[in-house]
Amino acid sequence: MKPDTKPPIDTPAEAQWVQGELVRNLMRTQRNTQLLGLMLIPVFLGVLWSDASRTMLWVWAVATAVVAAERARVIRCYGREVAQAGAAEHLAFLRRHGFIWPLSAACWALTTVLFFDRAPLADQFICWLILAGMAMFSINSLSSHLPTMRRYLDALALTALAVMAWRMGVDLGGRGPLYHWWMVLLLLTFWQVLRQAGLRLHVTHRKNFELQYSNRQLIESLTRQTQAALDAVEIKNRFLASAAHDIRQPVHALGLYADWLGSEPELVHDIAPKIVESTKAVNALFDSLFDLVRLDSGKIKLNIEELRLDKLLHDLELQYRPLAEAKGLQFRVHAVPGTVTSDPILLQRIVGNLISNAVKYTERGGVLVAGRGGRSGPRIEVWDTGVGIAPAYQREIFREFYKVPSHMGTEDGFGLGLYIVGRLSNILGHPLELASRPGRGSMFRLRVNPTDPLLAQRAASTIDRIRGDAAKLPAAVPVGEAASLR
Repeated sequence: MKPDTKPPIDTPAEAQWVQGELVRNLMRTQRNTQLLGLMLIPVFLGVLWSDASRTMLWVWAVATAVVAAERARVIRCYGREVAQAGAAEHLAFLRRHGFIWPLSAACWALTTVLFFDRAPLADQFICWLILAGMAMFSINSLSSHLPTMRRYLDALALTALAVMAWRMGVDLGGRGPLYHWWMVLLLLTFWQVLRQAGLRLHVTHRKNFELQYSNRQLIESLTRQTQAALDAVEIKNRFLASAAHDIRQPVHALGLYADWLGSEPELVHDIAPKIVESTKAVNALFDSLFDLVRLDSGKIKLNIEELRLDKLLHDLELQYRPLAEAKGLQFRVHAVPGTVTSDPILLQRIVGNLISNAVKYTERGGVLVAGRGGRSGPRIEVWDTGVGIAPAYQREIFREFYKVPSHMGTEDGFGLGLYIVGRLSNILGHPLELASRPGRGSMFRLRVNPTDPLLAQRAASTIDRIRGDAAKLPAAVPVGEAASLR
């Protein structure tokens, strides 16, 4: 890479962070350079004491000390107010106070008024040597921030050149010794060499901080991935523990019923329905687990189309009415004619899970499934007069394997139904709302907004959902008396 080429910055955030660290590195070196500058003031006074006007020497010394004091105040202000702040504050601080460095350089360059072509050559050589040393030292102390270093060198060189030009052209009328011109040429060459050397050193500083930024980003990425892996292991462990716990009871019951049937075949009419119920429980668990696997693998195939809302709800009525009536519950469906844009299978899965939950947790009263229209768009509501859900649990119930501890009947559930409902509603873009009162009943409202196929497929194929879905849990909203059927 050429020294005058800035290394590429990938993002604005990286560029700002690198610039902030360069300013921070610049300010770390300033306290020592400040002490060095103060020590050189009496050196200049001693060298030029017998060669220059005492009044001019003291004026220069006082002016330089005042600038040095202001520079020291800026350094203290930085340490007190900005050192622990972010990159933006560092950059703003340097924009406000960056003038102090070229001002300090100009004060030192004004010493040429005191010694150039006025002091003996030996004393001039010492003074030039001190200024050259200060310029070279600024390369190390200021090269972290390239604009500051360049302004310092430019102020130092241009001020000295201006004084030399005045002395050679105005005071001497161009009749000075030849070595004056060689001094000008040497100063110009030295100035440009220092600028190039400072640029090379600045590029090195910048590369180091860019590497630090990349390393920090890599560490943060690895930390996130490690945490995601740990979360995935935790979820998998809970998945296996919950699945093993939930499947043990119906499988154990199947074994007992089979043994019972083998020893007493004449009880087949009593035992067969129990075997059927246990088999249904096992099938329901596997259906939920397969749904979960498809969701987590991102392999859901979507078929977005227009479908009749009333037909969907009446199809579900044929499936769930017998279950409700078997428990002695009323089951009513109210559906207005109309169409919605969604995936018919997934939408049926969502509403079916909501109806299944409503039937499961309702012991008396009934369940109402309503398809409604209106200004806010089509919506599906599932009302029940069941146990209800306390506010503390109304977001938790949409997490995987979560069961409300105080609910009767949760021992037969798997804690996956509402989790799958929440995931599918997010994929299809159908916001889900919940209103519930413990002991009075619940109402789930699904707003069937038109599904965007591209957004839905992107949401369905996203694999990294370990933490993402927590921010998309359905909202609990007050929507009136959830216990009324209408």
